[in-house]
Amino acid sequence: MIRDITIGQYYPAESRIHRLDPRVKIVCTLLFLVSLFIQNSLLGYVIATIFLGAVIHLSKVPLKYIVKGLKPIVILLLFTVVMNLFLTQGGETLVHFWIFTITENGLRTSVFMAVRLMYLVAGSSIMTFTTSPNGLTDGLEKLLHPLNKINIPVHEVAMMMSIALRFIPILLEETDKIMKAQMARGADFESGNIIQRAKAMIPILVPLFVSAFRRANDLAMAMEARCYHGGEGRTKMKPLKYKTRDWTAYIVTVVYMVLIFVVGRFVDFKLWIF
Repeated sequence: MIRDITIGQYYPAESRIHRLDPRVKIVCTLLFLVSLFIQNSLLGYVIATIFLGAVIHLSKVPLKYIVKGLKPIVILLLFTVVMNLFLTQGGETLVHFWIFTITENGLRTSVFMAVRLMYLVAGSSIMTFTTSPNGLTDGLEKLLHPLNKINIPVHEVAMMMSIALRFIPILLEETDKIMKAQMARGADFESGNIIQRAKAMIPILVPLFVSAFRRANDLAMAMEARCYHGGEGRTKMKPLKYKTRDWTAYIVTVVYMVLIFVVGRFVDFKLWIF
């Protein structure tokens, strides 16, 4: 399960998505996530599926990596589906058993919520797969630069987010090593009730926190030794500049958003799979 977490990992490849400006990928990802919530019809999700599939194809990121990133949310996904399936009322009753009732609205809502969650993770994963941590830092700093006028430390915020993303794969690898070392000593993390499993995690969490603080301290000392004092007056080795392909990506995303808005506004809400 630890190795299935893909958020924060970068997949190097030569693709059109990789070559886009980081600002474009951040903005387009946010717009895609918003588009999942401004409509609730089959046609809208078909359009979102086509758009997401085209982006995955252009990114040259293997589909198995995207599917692998969905494994950690399986429990959350099942919980969301079950809760919406049995607690959402309205519409025609499809199944009634004891105290459980499945209605047309409940079935539709549970399916759409599951699709939303999967597309949220897949869309976010594509951004991190195709953008290096340094690129994300530069893109966030450039997008949030106007906030400097109200004394918000934009560079520091972007740097912290970049460091957090960079440390995710490192901490996951460290967790995997600690778990294997504890299992070699006879630790059992899978048997027992919830309380016993929680207690079994203590031998993992303690050394993991110690290792994380040690790495953070080493990083702070390295930055201080190199006279790092924030972003004021610093120059970029590769300054961000919009190119034709970036404006094309913006236009495609805007067209997609318009289609989604029109579908969400004018298509009948009751349009259903069957």
